[in-house]
Amino acid sequence: MTRKRLYGSVGAALSSLMLLTACAGAVGDTNASAQGEGFEYGASQEEVDAVIEDLEPVTLVYQPSASSPNKPSAVTGMSFKEAVEERSGGKITLDMVWGQAIAGYPEIDDALADGRIDISYHVPIYDPAAYPTIDAYNKLTQYSSADPLTGEAISQAMMSELAWNNDQLMQEYEEKGLTPLSPLLSSGDYWMACNSPGVAMEDWNGRQLRIGGTAQTTITESIGASPVSMEYGETFEALQRGTVDCTFVQAQVAGSTGILEVAPHVSLFSEGRMTGGATAAHVAGASFKELPLAYQQIIFDAEVDLFHGQLANTLDSGVASVIDAREAGGGFTAIDPEVEARMSEVQEELVDDLIADGVLDEDVRDELQASAEKWTEIVEELGYTDGGELSELDEWYEPGEVDFRPLGERVFEEAALQHRPE
Repeated sequence: MTRKRLYGSVGAALSSLMLLTACAGAVGDTNASAQGEGFEYGASQEEVDAVIEDLEPVTLVYQPSASSPNKPSAVTGMSFKEAVEERSGGKITLDMVWGQAIAGYPEIDDALADGRIDISYHVPIYDPAAYPTIDAYNKLTQYSSADPLTGEAISQAMMSELAWNNDQLMQEYEEKGLTPLSPLLSSGDYWMACNSPGVAMEDWNGRQLRIGGTAQTTITESIGASPVSMEYGETFEALQRGTVDCTFVQAQVAGSTGILEVAPHVSLFSEGRMTGGATAAHVAGASFKELPLAYQQIIFDAEVDLFHGQLANTLDSGVASVIDAREAGGGFTAIDPEVEARMSEVQEELVDDLIADGVLDEDVRDELQASAEKWTEIVEELGYTDGGELSELDEWYEPGEVDFRPLGERVFEEAALQHRPE
């Protein structure tokens, strides 16, 4: 697919605002508020160049999701970085800090607020008390296709649109002084990966199963396993040592951490998706609103490229996962129908509970099914297709060959654009 850019015709006056530059701390220490001229979404590069001509360069500390630039998951952060730096003509530099070296996920809110980090990939479901609406939405990701490419694209689009249109969810960031750039990102369908084979109901009885979100606690207990809560960074060693037997895992984590080398026996739904896929976000900290308006807009608009990178990350990491499992003597197997039926039943019970508690509207299922139909049509219209099964992903999907930006643009225009800085 060729990369598509939308260009509009706008008149842009030259901004004279000067911004003192340096690292995150210097940006946070300025007393200036956002000033100066902005530009319309889709403006030509020449118009953007004219608006930012007299602005001083700035360096922002950016903490992406990947542990290193050499992992498949690095495509998310690198896509964003390249878009920001290209659109700004090099006037905005993103200083990449890999592996959550400044702040782990539980500390990111504080690090963004106090200026240690300017922009970061975030996993808010690790703190459901602070992000109750996101935690609720995390339990709604089972309503799109399970197809390995188009299903991921549909889920990413519909959950992003859902989040942008929920005032309560947006407020959960704003109350912490944060600016959501992408308030809800899907990290991919969930699988269950174990260090020994077995997918029948009796095989799960007594297993220690690492969970990554609150939805998975009840699901785990419903099949006789014991939930163990831990961050994914600790999971490889736990599986290797036998501290846990299995883990809920997504392709982005499996492909970048090598978890399937020690837990190569992967089981997944044969119909539909496991819930819990919408786990992440892309967030700016306190320094963001002190930047010139044009800089804010450049960063915000680059979420189209981050959207592309997030989906490319899921598929690229999926390829690595399939290879890791195969080389470790495992593979991908459908969950026993009895187990799948029980897990699916619990997933719907979780939605029922959220409706009963007043957290979600009664018509939420109808809304999600309508959203899934809408984005399925758009994904088909844009020409995205699946070339085979997930277990054969490395045979029909070539990393770097699919451009998800056209879909990202549709999501941006239909949902994010109304939140663009102005």
